[in-house]
Amino acid sequence: MPKRLPAAALSALLTALFLVPTQAASARPAGRAAAVWHVVRPDETLSYIGARYGISARNLAAWNQLPLNNPIQPDAVLRLNEPPTLLPPFQSKILPVTAGEVNWKPGCPVIPGNLRKLWVSYIDFNGTYHVGSVVVRYDVARRAQQIFRILYNWRFRIMAMAPMRVNMPQQRNMAVVTAGYVCRPVGGTKTWSEHATGTAIDINPFQNPMLRGSSLSPANSAFYLNRSQYLIGMIHREGAARAFLWNGFHWGGRWTSLKDYMHFSLTNR
Repeated sequence: MPKRLPAAALSALLTALFLVPTQAASARPAGRAAAVWHVVRPDETLSYIGARYGISARNLAAWNQLPLNNPIQPDAVLRLNEPPTLLPPFQSKILPVTAGEVNWKPGCPVIPGNLRKLWVSYIDFNGTYHVGSVVVRYDVARRAQQIFRILYNWRFRIMAMAPMRVNMPQQRNMAVVTAGYVCRPVGGTKTWSEHATGTAIDINPFQNPMLRGSSLSPANSAFYLNRSQYLIGMIHREGAARAFLWNGFHWGGRWTSLKDYMHFSLTNR
């Protein structure tokens, strides 16, 4: 008789499966392709991926709006069929915020006047175009803007960004949201988090969890602790992490005392 999974393991598996995008039933793959998209691994080329799925490199480049002769980037997600509409060019704007917008309270280390709301284009896990926002300190906004421009142009996918009522209204788990400023201390301490100073950004938290000893955050994200996988939304040193590293951020995925794969900060904390 097969063994039954413990309740905790079953819950984790079901959660992981729910948050791993499945192939859209209505999408019609091209050629011999059995999948709707492909997550790029290091050293892969359009020609290699096209041969694998029976698609021409030229079509792959056209469908993903990528230069035919330019290298493709690890962690990018390529469509394997013709899109119903083309993605618009990256767009972005930087706006001031009010105390009410960021739930600011006296004692927070950055006043609202020194924070900015950065609006950026992004592509969600289903390949749909959105405009979302993160809040960062005023002197971080321009470099964060450049980071999201790189990620968009590479075709890296982001699960969700604010405003969630617009971009993913059915989602109640805020642990999946890519975000910046939050006035809070580091978990289990009285020390302000770098998020409270507006100098840190978390990307796709569920696909890039934090592991501190036996403590895992977000809950039920253990499926993604195997970092040899290349799945939608995951960040790797040779892939999406470079967009941040090239712009002066440090990555929690490089830490040794703990691993925080979602976390990028200016101070390496």
